[in-house]
Amino acid sequence: MWKWLHPYSNPQTTYNLCGTLTPWFAGISAILLTIGLAMSLVFSPPDYQQGESVRIFYIHVPSAMLSMGIYLGMAISALCALVWQMKLTETSIAAMAPVGATFTAIALFTGAAWGKPMWGTWWVWDARLTSELILLFLYLGVIALHNAFEDKELAGKAASVLALVGVINLPIIHYSVEWWNTLHQGATISKFDKPSMSTDMLIPFAISFFGFAFMVASLICIRFKAEIIARNSMRPWVKALAMEKEAN
Repeated sequence: MWKWLHPYSNPQTTYNLCGTLTPWFAGISAILLTIGLAMSLVFSPPDYQQGESVRIFYIHVPSAMLSMGIYLGMAISALCALVWQMKLTETSIAAMAPVGATFTAIALFTGAAWGKPMWGTWWVWDARLTSELILLFLYLGVIALHNAFEDKELAGKAASVLALVGVINLPIIHYSVEWWNTLHQGATISKFDKPSMSTDMLIPFAISFFGFAFMVASLICIRFKAEIIARNSMRPWVKALAMEKEAN
């Protein structure tokens, strides 16, 4: 496995790979989101209790799941950075953090919009909502640490430590509805048994989720390329790339 990954420790190789993958990820995302959101917002049935407001689910739940998934990716990168001293993994954390923060903010906003008609209030200090808010603060902390030091190596190490320590919040978010009495509904998708929703709603959700997932992948690739360029601006291959762009 490590032999296969070794060439991608080269920034230029990884930059080129991201450049190849980005249009594919973006294209697949556009197709899936067009189909998934059309099915979700127009053709899927309203919920028998929540009515039309349940359609927020198709944006809120993918955003919440991806906010946790991106952070898990950051934590794995942080482990590789601290244990195996892989420099590009620190760069990947810097690339992922703003994307993760954005999807966490979307999850919180859509959750509040969903909570207003269901609970009668925009916000409660519910275990799930509070732990998701903490996740946003963790993302902002990682971003702040990356920008707090002029020495990018020191900044990367500090951000990696925070990303790794903060991973403890992920099981708290996931199991909060089981560990504490909460207004937030229990799991409907991420259950070991059959999901407690009809196929008419599950299929649009699945298509929308993968659409958002490929969007996240394309955004991270774009940011990863930008971070690689910023951290290797004096390398000959970056200068050659800049000259090529200017010529075109």
